[in-house]
Amino acid sequence: MSTPVPTQSLDWQALGPERSQLGESPFWHPEEQRLYWVDIPGREVLRQDPVSGVLERWAMPSEPGCIAPARTGGLVIALRDGMYRAPQWGGALSLLMRFNHDPATTRFNDGKCDPLGRFWGGTMYEPRDRRLGELYSLDARGGRRPEVRLQALNNVIANGLAWSPEGTTLYWADTMGHRIDAWTWDAQANNLSHQRLFAQLPGKPEGFRSDDLAGAARYGGRPDGAAVDAEGCYWSAQFEGGRLLRFAPSGECLAQIPLPARCPTMPCFGGPDGRTLYVTTASKGRPEGETDRWPDNGRVLAARVDVPGLPVDFFEEV
Repeated sequence: MSTPVPTQSLDWQALGPERSQLGESPFWHPEEQRLYWVDIPGREVLRQDPVSGVLERWAMPSEPGCIAPARTGGLVIALRDGMYRAPQWGGALSLLMRFNHDPATTRFNDGKCDPLGRFWGGTMYEPRDRRLGELYSLDARGGRRPEVRLQALNNVIANGLAWSPEGTTLYWADTMGHRIDAWTWDAQANNLSHQRLFAQLPGKPEGFRSDDLAGAARYGGRPDGAAVDAEGCYWSAQFEGGRLLRFAPSGECLAQIPLPARCPTMPCFGGPDGRTLYVTTASKGRPEGETDRWPDNGRVLAARVDVPGLPVDFFEEV
């Protein structure tokens, strides 16, 4: 990141006027042709048909950190205290697994399914003063009782989870450390090895303040959620940086993509051809006057891109 990064401008459009407090975990459902996402503090799962504009909201009993579609219908949802299964939209939630974390201080955050159909969820330690966030994978394939595996990748905030197109590399971001790491992933054994630094991003400038709108451009943001395209490039949302970064599989930063929202949280690819890039964003806790400069804070943004993204992976049970 020491050399200038080319800027790629896209024609961003908001899906609608509604704002999420903290939009996250978007995915495109290829069968329904709808975009799904969550509002974590708003305690809602949302879905929208981009053609008709119809938006549906589903209230949750606690904060939904991440979601994924299930092959047999409905969703798998990581709420504050555990992972749940919903057989259909708006249906009853059944507990799949609780974990050892304390829900008073820790909740689920970033997650999605891997190419074999396991549901992965990472936790966030809300006091942010210790590395107590962890990464779990839940395996329910073959109709057996769900089995959970802890991946010992302790972090403060779980973010940036993604896999390479060939399914041999797993990415995970250390948001507080402004870094993205990569691991060699054995999909069948579900083993991680050979951790290496994928990208190290500059930290916050000395004296940086979120409410210093004039100086906001001095900070490029920190890595949040991510997605991978068909060329194996890793797209990373830069929270508070108002941009996405596109990295080659080598870790070289190929482009920065400005956004009309200061706090992007996660990109995903969708649309009938996989070439619509969607990005969720945040509006909660932002300084007064910031929306004048970033008018789409909290909205879901969409733009067309040349390279399609990888399709969503489904939760497998049978």
